[in-house]
Amino acid sequence: QVQLVESGGGLVQAGGSLRLSCAASGSIFSINVLGWYRQAPGKQRDLVATISTGGRINYADSVKGRFTISRDNVKNTIYLQMNSLEPEDTAVYYCNARRITPWGILQNDYWGQGTQVTVSS
Repeated sequence: QVQLVESGGGLVQAGGSLRLSCAASGSIFSINVLGWYRQAPGKQRDLVATISTGGRINYADSVKGRFTISRDNVKNTIYLQMNSLEPEDTAVYYCNARRITPWGILQNDYWGQGTQVTVSS
């Protein structure tokens, strides 16, 4: 099992910045991709950004150039630096940890409890 604890959400005005953190503990060896997803009211949960143990990074088109994902391997923590926030970024942000096999099969999928980000116009 892997436990994920998010922090850093809150209320910010449009154009502002926030940094989310996600600390992972437990069977860290069983995962190879960490990332952030978000879910706005009435909408599906969507990918924001992911980072693999090999350092490969992937962003949703809507956040490219504004958000930066990073990781601290010593602390087993990932971060999401969010700049130039827009009201459309308002959502619950979830940390995710998973293992994806070389054949693309999803294994060991874990989620944090979520943290609210609200961007006012």
